[in-house]
Amino acid sequence: MNDQGVVRLDKVAAIFGMSKGQLAETIGLSREALYKLARLEAPKTQARLKEMLEVVSRVSDWAGGKSQAMAWYRAQPIAAFGGRTAESLVKEGQAGALRDYLDHIAQGGFA
Repeated sequence: MNDQGVVRLDKVAAIFGMSKGQLAETIGLSREALYKLARLEAPKTQARLKEMLEVVSRVSDWAGGKSQAMAWYRAQPIAAFGGRTAESLVKEGQAGALRDYLDHIAQGGFA
């Protein structure tokens, strides 16, 4: 993040080897949301980016790194959510439920 608390999209894209368009798809927003400065800094866009980054960061240690965590985020079905992925949950505005689930697992709970 920069000094104003805005996610630095160029760094995020570089870390995950993704284009801005791919990142937009990953968080469930249009490409324009990440290509136009006013939309990039909008609260909804920033919230989705931060939710994705929080989830990926939280699972990166047990996933084996940030790339593997992103792969998990995008593709691994979660039985507790009917087989939906973390990506689909964030896109649907259910990041809070996903965070609660990850907290439960981190405390030794069962999936």
